[in-house]
Amino acid sequence: MTNVNNIELQDFNNDLFHFLDASPTPFHAVQNQVKLLESYGFQCLLESESWSLTPGERYYVTRNGSSIIAFVYGRDNVLDTGIRMLGAHTDSPCLKVKPNAEIVSHSYLKLGVEVYGGVLLNPWFDRDLSLAGKLVYQDKKSNIKSCLINFEKSIATIPSLAIHLDREANKKRHINAQTDIPPVLMVVDSSDSENFSSQKNILKQNLKQQIEKQYNDLDVDEILDFELSFYDTQKASYIGLNDDFIASSRLDNLLSCYVGTQALMRANNQGTCMLVCSDHEEVGSSSTTGAQGTFLKSVLERLSDSAESLTRIVDQSMMISADNAHGIHPNFSDKHDAKHGPIINQGPVIKVNANQRYASNCETGAVFKVLAKSAQVPIQSFVVRTDMGCGSTIGPIAATEIGVKTLDVGIPTFAMHSIRELCGNKDAQYLFSVLNQYFDFSLDITINDK
Repeated sequence: MTNVNNIELQDFNNDLFHFLDASPTPFHAVQNQVKLLESYGFQCLLESESWSLTPGERYYVTRNGSSIIAFVYGRDNVLDTGIRMLGAHTDSPCLKVKPNAEIVSHSYLKLGVEVYGGVLLNPWFDRDLSLAGKLVYQDKKSNIKSCLINFEKSIATIPSLAIHLDREANKKRHINAQTDIPPVLMVVDSSDSENFSSQKNILKQNLKQQIEKQYNDLDVDEILDFELSFYDTQKASYIGLNDDFIASSRLDNLLSCYVGTQALMRANNQGTCMLVCSDHEEVGSSSTTGAQGTFLKSVLERLSDSAESLTRIVDQSMMISADNAHGIHPNFSDKHDAKHGPIINQGPVIKVNANQRYASNCETGAVFKVLAKSAQVPIQSFVVRTDMGCGSTIGPIAATEIGVKTLDVGIPTFAMHSIRELCGNKDAQYLFSVLNQYFDFSLDITINDK
């Protein structure tokens, strides 16, 4: 494998670990992407303002603080080159706190939660959990403002029921999402249980204390609302006798967000290239910040001067949708098509589905193979078993909404949607190397129909 831009594998993965650990929510992920982009000269744009773009410069724009579009505005005419886009998503399956969350039961304080996305619930039991997210508050001058918080320390857990009280647990484990998974935060003195039950602001009191701990200059009078998620406090790390694996929360899909950010940062200024990281993919992408929303289309419209120009640009463009792929599980190999079971650490995966759950076609797949060959990176293919259902990504959504030629790729992963997922220690940098070729406009990837 070639190390692009002298980035050694160990350093690359260590920086990936830091990004994963520092990004417990989509809000934090975008905040950390902004820090990386600004360190490479990317300038902030606001949707509410007029844009005056200079060829050769770098820009980014966020929406709701949970989705981001960053782009290099190339020196070459975008009508001739099109835009090389990379898509990913910032959200991951998790447990989100309900508005009136406090529950006191038998002298224990719990928080009611909603299941966000297709969570694999069993692994959430007996983990050290913390809380992070976005708060909206009113200051003492009655101004409405927002901030991000992260408790960082372990403040909650979801205890399993002992095997002695559920002898069928290893055979018939059923989880009721309403009653079985509210995280436990503290013991309440039995004499105070009735008072705790009548209070409605226990959580907000602790959130206010956390704001005061994190920020010295915020003048918080009242917390108005919040979007908070529980997360596992265990850090990203290597696993295996030879450190073959990377274990972490939110590999799906912060790994792709990080790799895409690193690749875009190192793109030259020749052609226009773009990173699109959307929120709410895990719940269907239908929101103002999701891939089915207007965010990408509105940015593309501002890079063109007419509807005709936009159509011409899109026709010359391509999107790679990067989202994790299912690696063949050695204990459950019968869940995979025998000819299309990707192996960890053997390169990124082209995802194909005849029913368009993935947007790859023979042309976009061929382009990726050329890019991988140029980067000296191995690649694999994934097709779901014909007798099983297939997941999807933002790829088909972008292809439908924008009309851009699209390819779905991903890194082979175990335990997708678990609280702790597993991928290979080489594959993230393999994908990074291919994306560097993708953003290098000296490499012609034009397909000429005959």
